[in-house]
Amino acid sequence: MIKFGPGGNSVSFYETGHKSSLEAPKWLSEIGLNAYEYECGNGVRITSETAKKFGEEAAKYGIEVSVHAPYFISLSSEEEEKREKSVGYILQTLKAAKAMGAARIVVHPGSCSKRDRKEAFLLACETMKKAVAAAKAEGYGDIYICPETMGKINQIGTVEEIAEMCKIDEMLMPTIDFGHINARETGSLKTEEDFEKIVTHMIKELGEERGRKFHVHFSKIEYTKGGEKCHLTFADNVYGPEFEPLAKVLKKYKVQATIICESAGTMTEDALEMKRIYESM
Repeated sequence: MIKFGPGGNSVSFYETGHKSSLEAPKWLSEIGLNAYEYECGNGVRITSETAKKFGEEAAKYGIEVSVHAPYFISLSSEEEEKREKSVGYILQTLKAAKAMGAARIVVHPGSCSKRDRKEAFLLACETMKKAVAAAKAEGYGDIYICPETMGKINQIGTVEEIAEMCKIDEMLMPTIDFGHINARETGSLKTEEDFEKIVTHMIKELGEERGRKFHVHFSKIEYTKGGEKCHLTFADNVYGPEFEPLAKVLKKYKVQATIICESAGTMTEDALEMKRIYESM
């Protein structure tokens, strides 16, 4: 079963009188969504008590939870201290996810900076190995760590790199951000075949389980020659990508992904639109 939901709270969540994310599971269930990504992009600030309460609400209303780790994680930093701190941030995110009953956390790998891309990628992989070992030692081995495909050319996170990184351990599952891929490749995702290449690559490299049950981020994103510039809404008809061709591929390959919408402010409405499109096929 494919699940749909927003990354964080949309403008409409607050416009309808809601004030706390603890109210999100009930609201999402009432409008027909069944997934939610709790955003810790600026740091893991949620207490264990609140995380537990959120998890209870999510379970009560049938909402699958994932957690986005801090954006400032850099697995490829030249500074050992920053890499060690990045492992710590992943563990903090896993702790919050455990309290929430979340099955997955999403992690940005980092950037190449001014170094050789291969060198930076290998360093990121070494740091991820340390994060996996630390996660298992702390009792978080049942939660997927999901490195994400990234939108800027200088960032680590091509489809091939993420698939390769996920081979480190079976607790790693890809987050395929189709908006990011489209942005870093300046508009590459247009046809059903364009999306199919990505899905079949993941199945081939990671097998049936992780290749068909991966995590998804989807939004339309404005881009420049350097890749991602800013997230847009589904009202955009210039940059894309469009969801319809991806929906056809998901149906064709019987993918059981969780799809999180990261539109700018309209993530709830656009998640509902994706669900409508998917179910209409």
